[in-house]
Amino acid sequence: VQLAESGGGLVQAGGSLRLSCAASGSIFSINAMGWYRQAPGKQRELVAGITWRGSTNYADSVKGRFTISRDNAKNTMYLQMNSLKPEDTAVYYCKAETGGTYYWGQGTQVTVSS
Repeated sequence: VQLAESGGGLVQAGGSLRLSCAASGSIFSINAMGWYRQAPGKQRELVAGITWRGSTNYADSVKGRFTISRDNAKNTMYLQMNSLKPEDTAVYYCKAETGGTYYWGQGTQVTVSS
């Protein structure tokens, strides 16, 4: 499984961005996917996850502001981020899980200015 993120950038506080994660390879084996982020000096943390059946979960810090979704026809997962805050600044990573094996994308930088 190969993952490629896109859509990061610089945005002012209160603005919006949409991240994309395109999956290729053995995508039929993917059970769940998720978005993680890592800010400088901090551990990587879960932002949002989505299962193959469409169940979703979110970190408390992004509930009501971020929405995770996927388009199976395009083999792509999205993260719609609204009402962005400076504390959302981080490198955002896409992750896929296939029966206990994990795959990561290269990450995309999101910077929110105050």
